[in-house]
Amino acid sequence: MATVLLLSGICSNAQIKNSKTETVQIAGNCGMCKSTIEKAGSLKNTAAVIWNQDSKTATVTYDATQTNRDEILKRIALAGYDSESFFAPDETYAKLPGCCQYKRSKENTALKEKHTDHSAHGSPASHAEGTALKEEAVNHVQAVYDAYFSLKDAFIQSDANLVAGKAGNLLTAVKAVKMEKMATGEHLAWMEESSKIQDYTSAVISAKNLQSQRNAFSGLSGVMTVLMQKVRPSQTVYLQNCPMFDSGKGGNWLSTEFAVKNPYYGSSMLSCGSTVKTIK
Repeated sequence: MATVLLLSGICSNAQIKNSKTETVQIAGNCGMCKSTIEKAGSLKNTAAVIWNQDSKTATVTYDATQTNRDEILKRIALAGYDSESFFAPDETYAKLPGCCQYKRSKENTALKEKHTDHSAHGSPASHAEGTALKEEAVNHVQAVYDAYFSLKDAFIQSDANLVAGKAGNLLTAVKAVKMEKMATGEHLAWMEESSKIQDYTSAVISAKNLQSQRNAFSGLSGVMTVLMQKVRPSQTVYLQNCPMFDSGKGGNWLSTEFAVKNPYYGSSMLSCGSTVKTIK
């Protein structure tokens, strides 16, 4: 078994271009911890993490042109595991299974206090840096929101080719988001929803007709609604509903305009629907 795991790690690392390897300390207890740590830190063809349960040491290999050590360790911390650079949020640690709740060492506690002091009592420069990181994160996500609104407008025009093009722009905006620049809450929300956004957007692009595109857009709108309630947009957004879409099951969408312009039927029933919620 150990040989199989070693060979698997070697094969995974071989697929990473421009690779750089580092060794870091990451807290944890058991095989379940190992699975979570390695899954959180690894990205296909970009980063590979192999954690040793006995030494609490991880070998981190990554494409230095695509990511970095801190980005990997931040993902692992957000999954609940302290490292020498990032302290896991208390609420995330508390949700770990009992067997995975490792003893937090004095070094871990010192790291937490350092981070807390930095955010609560730091110098004006440190506050400015934290604010800049958060604002940059919001700006990156806002670009995704703006691309979604452009896609929604294309549906109103009932132009399948235009829709596919706008969906392509949305997919580009999603891939351009830099998670390492995000504040913790935004990072967690993005990690939970971004893959679903990509899946639904890709379905819009690959759909063979406008109706199939609209079906995928309905799912996309649901995920975007969840994300916008966690990472607020820079402007007021209206959640709107068409009760007739999908054989009467209904379909939601998001708009920056209060006036209803239905993306599921376009000009044939442009004003069908209502505003059901305001996000601001």
